[in-house]
Amino acid sequence: MKDEIRPNDARRRVVKALGCGLALSPFLAMPARADWPADKVIRMIVPFSAGGATDLLGRALAAELGKGLKQSVIVENRAGAGGSVGAQAVASSPADGYTLLLASGSMFTVNQFIYSKLPYSLADFSPIGKVANGPMVVTVNANLPVKNTRELIEYARARPGKLSFSSAGVGSQTHMAGEAFSDAAGIELMHVPYKGEGPAYTDLMAGVIEVAVGNINAIVPLLKGGRLRALSVTGKERSALLPDVPTTAEDGVPGFEFTGWFALLAPAGTPQAAVDRLLADARTAVEQPNMQRYLADQGMSPAIVPSAQLKEEIARESAKWKALVEKKKITAS
Repeated sequence: MKDEIRPNDARRRVVKALGCGLALSPFLAMPARADWPADKVIRMIVPFSAGGATDLLGRALAAELGKGLKQSVIVENRAGAGGSVGAQAVASSPADGYTLLLASGSMFTVNQFIYSKLPYSLADFSPIGKVANGPMVVTVNANLPVKNTRELIEYARARPGKLSFSSAGVGSQTHMAGEAFSDAAGIELMHVPYKGEGPAYTDLMAGVIEVAVGNINAIVPLLKGGRLRALSVTGKERSALLPDVPTTAEDGVPGFEFTGWFALLAPAGTPQAAVDRLLADARTAVEQPNMQRYLADQGMSPAIVPSAQLKEEIARESAKWKALVEKKKITAS
């Protein structure tokens, strides 16, 4: 004989069942997703060779990000074509948050105007945010008989097209800094591109190249050997790293200013949760004492700019660089 279920017991069971259902309903409504990051190495692609500004910043940033994410963040150099090789590698990677690009600004503000078939665009990425910026340094081989920017301009004007300047590649930040400087100064310099700042400055020190307008964090360590001479800094103010070096605007090119910047991006379609977490951890990373000291030692500054604002800045800068590219007829051969 079955046990008899009394009305009060039945009501209690219904209420309990409903209560359980209500308690579980938020979880039932949420789509299932894997936690990010999982126990998996995160690759940060640096699209230039080792030893340049992007590479140096990437290694310092990777170390701090790894601490916050509690995952290994490794730097992988993929140099070539003004950053295009590395950018394409990231754009074609799975959009899972485990492959990142540390890009220099010119890769998204200049390259589309100088490469006839650029293998990537901003639409191929989920921008995470800008992380740091810093000025450039107008630098010459120490054997060049000039002591300041004014003398360099006079020397170059007397020898149009005879002096060469090196860069990290066609369309790179260092290339465009050199083009912007020569245009503003009214001089003609011959551009010699390399696959990264490291080899570009090796030839500058050797005297194969006479001039470079390089990222401050890559140039300053090389000044100690006495083979290079810093003439001016392209920022709005003098750098604490080179307090005795005037700004380019002070030293012969009134109003001139150029600041290089660096940003993290992931492949398009990367889950927003991963993008948000990476931006938050990047912000935390640049606030850490070790990173603050590193940036100060490199003459750079933290500059966390989220995705939407970064896209606006890219649009504004792109218009400026398009005009200079057309004026100087710059193309990637």
